[in-house]
Amino acid sequence: MKTISAKKNEVPRQWFIMDADGVVLGRMASKIASVLRGKTKVIYTPHIDTGDFVVVVNAAKVHLTGNKGAKKIYYKHTGYQGHLNEVTADEMRAKKPEKMVELAVKGMLPRGNLGRAMLKKLKVYATAEHPHSAQKPVALSL
Repeated sequence: MKTISAKKNEVPRQWFIMDADGVVLGRMASKIASVLRGKTKVIYTPHIDTGDFVVVVNAAKVHLTGNKGAKKIYYKHTGYQGHLNEVTADEMRAKKPEKMVELAVKGMLPRGNLGRAMLKKLKVYATAEHPHSAQKPVALSL
């Protein structure tokens, strides 16, 4: 019996859609990272991008447990001295809810070129509207 190693151009891609309405952010992000990485497939190969596309809708309605809305802080540095910006999770949800989901998933993917390629297959939208209906995405649940 031979061990099969997946080739980059031979990987079948599928589209999934996940509704983030009332779903806990961390649990959702770990499931999405697993699908983006390709760990749900039989042909999973660690050094090849074998994952699928994931569309997340209703990112503005994602749930944070405990007091994380006020206590969790996202940091961003502009590159200039003393320009460290701090934004709480509630402020991030009000301004850019897509960014909050993207950062949660990004932290669960590998660093480097492979992780950035996997993150490009994630499409996040704050509302229920999305332009990917032509790809016929399959519902993804926890």
